[in-house]
Parts: sequence; structure tokens; C-alpha cells
Amino acid sequence: MDIILIHGMGRTPLSMLVLSHRLRSRGFSTRLFGYSPTFETIEGCKLRLVSFIQKATRSRPYALVGHSLGTVLIRAALPWLKYNPPTACFFLAPPSQVCQTANFFADNLIYRLLMGEMGQLLANGNFMASLPLPSTPTRIYAGIGGLVGKFSPFGNKPNDGVLTVEETQGSLDIPVTLVPSMHTFIMNSSIVADDIINNLGDIQ
Repeated sequence: MDIILIHGMGRTPLSMLVLSHRLRSRGFSTRLFGYSPTFETIEGCKLRLVSFIQKATRSRPYALVGHSLGTVLIRAALPWLKYNPPTACFFLAPPSQVCQTANFFADNLIYRLLMGEMGQLLANGNFMASLPLPSTPTRIYAGIGGLVGKFSPFGNKPNDGVLTVEETQGSLDIPVTLVPSMHTFIMNSSIVADDIINNLGDIQ
């Protein structure tokens, strides 16, 4: 089975190499999709992702793994993949609703310049609510390695330093696995890799 890995905001395909290696060591074929929120629009990136998936898989079974903004791109692309949908989707630290961090940075000039339209859309409630859900088995991995308590911007809510667990799930009826990791590095967790491998093994 082919597995397409899509990195998060501010990262590159290199951030998915550890996870890719672990999946390859268990017999899966992996492909890394790269993009730049600074220079691309959501529409252009979505269509490029669809084309990448179609060319990479050639109608073979495949799964999608996204990190953070990568999960938003996956959901945006789903209507264009309806004739050959993914066998499964795995969402690593996904923003499933407008989150506190996106709202905080939305008006920051540097953030706006670096993260472009995609960064702004993360703070757009109508856009986030409009994203379709996969019709195939899907799992969410939420980090809980962030600071909690008096000195945390998230208070006592479990979080990964960027998103709370609640923000990764939103109103989605999707199973959530908690991972003792920070947002930026959740893809490097062996818990994530092992769970993806086990779930794909059950599907195959």
C-alpha cells in the first residue's frame, strides 16, 4: 500500500522522514508531499495534492497521513478523490476547529506574511466548518506534551503546546489517541508509527 505523508505549517517534507522510515521498514511504500503556505493558496495546493496522489498511486490502494495544516489540505482535497478515496486517513495534531493559537496570531504581520492565506483560513470559522470528513477509517493523534496549569496559556487543558486535545477533535466523531509529545514533533513518536501500522494491517 502507498502512504502519502503531508507535513505541517512551517515544516518541510524532511519533518516526516522518521515516520516514513518506520513505515517503509514494515513494507509500506511512502511518498512525501511538499508545499509552502507562504507562496501557495489553499486552492492551488489542494489541486496539486490531488494530482500528486493520482500520479503516485495510479488507482492503487493508499492511505493519507497529515500533520497539522497537512490534515486541512487532506480534508479540502477529499471531494476530488471520491472516485479513488484513501483506504484510511491518519491526522497528526489536526486543527479541527478554529483554535486559540490561530486566533492569537491571525493579525500578526509576520505570521500573515509567512503563513499566507492558509494561515488565515485556520482562524476562519466558516472555512474550518466547511471541510469535509473522510468516509474511510480515520484516526486522530493528539499531543499532550504541552505545559498545563498556572503558567500555561491553555490552563489545565491537555495540549501539545499549540493545540488542546479538544481543538484536535472538535466536533468530529473520530477516535483519538493521546501521545506524550509536542505539536512540532508528534510525527516522530513511535506510538504514532506503531498505531498507523497496526491499523493498516487490520484494514489490509
